Amino acid sequence: MSATQPQSGCKLDQFFKLTERGTTVRREVLAGLTTFLAMVYSVIVVPGMLGQAGFPHTAVFIATCLVAGFGSLLMGLWANLPMAIGCAISLTAFTAFSMVLGQNIPIPVVLGAVFLMGVLFTLISVTGIRTWILRNIPMGIAHGTGIGIGLFLLLIAATNIDLVVKNPGAGMPVLLGDFTSFPVMIALAGLAVIFGLERLKVPGAVLLVIIAISVIGLIFDPNVKYQGFFKLPSLGDDGLSLFFSMDIMGALKPVVLPTVLALVMTAVFDATGTIRAVAGQANLLDKDNQIINGGKALTTDSVSSIVAGVVGAAPAAVYIESAAGAAAGGRTGLTATVVGVLFLLILFLSPLSYLVPAYATAPALMYVGLLMLSNVSKLDFGDFVGSMSGLLCAVFIVLTSNIVTGIMLGFASLVIGRIAGGEWRKLNIGTVLIAAALVAFYAGGWAI
Repeated sequence: MSATQPQSGCKLDQFFKLTERGTTVRREVLAGLTTFLAMVYSVIVVPGMLGQAGFPHTAVFIATCLVAGFGSLLMGLWANLPMAIGCAISLTAFTAFSMVLGQNIPIPVVLGAVFLMGVLFTLISVTGIRTWILRNIPMGIAHGTGIGIGLFLLLIAATNIDLVVKNPGAGMPVLLGDFTSFPVMIALAGLAVIFGLERLKVPGAVLLVIIAISVIGLIFDPNVKYQGFFKLPSLGDDGLSLFFSMDIMGALKPVVLPTVLALVMTAVFDATGTIRAVAGQANLLDKDNQIINGGKALTTDSVSSIVAGVVGAAPAAVYIESAAGAAAGGRTGLTATVVGVLFLLILFLSPLSYLVPAYATAPALMYVGLLMLSNVSKLDFGDFVGSMSGLLCAVFIVLTSNIVTGIMLGFASLVIGRIAGGEWRKLNIGTVLIAAALVAFYAGGWAI
């Protein structure tokens, strides 16, 4: 029997369809570890951001782990897709700095808004509206979203290690950072090593580099310290203070309701675009270029936001870093299941999360970002308007650091371009309606 083929009688193989999707248990576990290490920073970043807005740090840490654990397990065991879920960093920032600190909305009302957003999001998913949106995303914009997310991952990784920094003066908004700094040099070296190992088809190459750089950081970087192995989460008043504390009636007040709708609109297109891009990276599209088990995937991440409101966290979404697991060979829900289990374990192993610095995961994110740029070759340049709209979508995702903004500009330019170019017959009513809704969302000032 080939080493790349799992035993046909294996229960895991039958449940997750490993053979059918050309993968193995070992490959899926490695992919899960890779995704987990690429996104474990969320258990530090999310509590830190919400903590600045007055959320109890311990309670948010527990909630963040629970949301990631629940969402990823549901995605793995129900949708059977290699996509991990966690508290969305962009929506976490909006929750903390706009809703609480900016609009002075009380924390229970904010959690009520997150809960309502999850309910509306789920209704949109289970009624087929999100599936309809997916089916009406033109292929040029779908590929453009994948390109844009790849560029976005490169930007995230580069800024996390200060390879690229903000320009404090006039001119272009970013500059080259300190090229000779330890994080930059070791991250770029790690990226080059990944190139070599992938060329040699070394199994788990991305994960090996993450682990190796983490060990090097522990030895040579004084900021990376071993803080222990096991730590029980605090389940006292602080630890469970946010459970079921959402004020739903407060979130229904006219002053808060527009914010709820803005969260829903942003989540619909942001998460939908991310799911489509990760599915494409993992070759999990059917003959009609639709996501395999797409309906379940869309429902899973919306239900996870309901859970987030209940336990006291920010809205949930599929993480872009799931593409790292797809690049490592993840093709089934076993990858997401591994991620979910690890996030539940990190509740008791929280000190270990500090052993994986940003420069250890940066090479993985940059590598995946580069892989996603291959979507350029999938653009049909024979369809000039469609391909240019896709490229416009891609460029503005990274220029604005906002996936929805790129999608909006892509849709708007496609519709106007088709009409101006005499190709209005190529438009369908769904594409026009989505374009109109997105433009109205931005023109009305509701965009996040």
